[in-house]
Amino acid sequence: MAKKEVKTDLWVASQLDKCKIQFTAQGSDVKEIDEALSTASKRGTGNAGYPEYVAVVNDFVIVIEDKADLDKHTKLTDTALIETTTKAITDYAVNGAYFYAKHIAQNSSFKKAFAIGVSGDAKHHKITPLYVDDREGYVELEDVESFTMFNQQNIYEYYLRNVLKEKTDVEKTTEQILKDASTLHEYLRTYGSLKDQDKPLVVSGILLALDEIESGSFSISSLTGDDVETDGEKIYNAIQKRLKRSNVGPDAKRDKLMSEFAIIKTSARLNEIDDKLKKTPLKYYAEFLKTNVFDNIKYKSSAEDFIGRFYGEFMSYSGGDGQTLGIVLTPAHICELFCDLLNV
Repeated sequence: MAKKEVKTDLWVASQLDKCKIQFTAQGSDVKEIDEALSTASKRGTGNAGYPEYVAVVNDFVIVIEDKADLDKHTKLTDTALIETTTKAITDYAVNGAYFYAKHIAQNSSFKKAFAIGVSGDAKHHKITPLYVDDREGYVELEDVESFTMFNQQNIYEYYLRNVLKEKTDVEKTTEQILKDASTLHEYLRTYGSLKDQDKPLVVSGILLALDEIESGSFSISSLTGDDVETDGEKIYNAIQKRLKRSNVGPDAKRDKLMSEFAIIKTSARLNEIDDKLKKTPLKYYAEFLKTNVFDNIKYKSSAEDFIGRFYGEFMSYSGGDGQTLGIVLTPAHICELFCDLLNV
């Protein structure tokens, strides 16, 4: 178990580094917080106790406890509250993080803290944040996929939306998303000379590849217009990894999907450096999608899927409603209805 715990510790540290969050292991570089932890023994002895990692981002403290075993993620009471018995805060990630965060909030001038429990490994994990202050209780927050929203750029927006429940201007308006869809369609025609039925494949393929940035297996900077391994081949390989990571199967189904994306690597026009752009059209499209879709749509104020809205609007420029291409997008209200019926 000790070896598995170390692997989890290292993975969490790597994710914090990737999200540009400066942290301290087993203590804090901030003297006041370290002094508060000097009496934070989980067993209530008054001796020192230290979480896996502590970070200070703006005026927020982030406290992280992790466990290798997913079954040791959180322990609740019969009334569905975070259990605070010695065994619970010692054995469970969320409970331990909550204990340390509350202790810091009550014994230092840092009154706003996010307690984050992490369990599992790089492939299968859970990341659960709680908001904690020096008063009794805590705010339950939805599980997250990474620590991105807790870095210096995002943490205050996250706090406003998820803790204070205030609206922010981080979300892109629907109007802007629809405008971007129109703009991208024009770029695909101008620089890629693509047929209508191929445009959705290029866009959806790049969106899948961009999802691999976090894993480190794909980067836009790698798209250099190389003749040996083309930009299209790099994006195609990233798509394949994304589908495998998402457990799309069986193999025959995945192979059929990959054959549809072959246009990305077989189109000479997409893979040649454009004289006007000074880069390949594929890199240009990838930069556009990351900047205008991924980086600007960080939160959702409702069940509405903004990326779905973008893609749906884009489809209207590429073969009507998409059904002529064999693509049918379920309306959002139908998705919401069935999610409510299934309680998911």
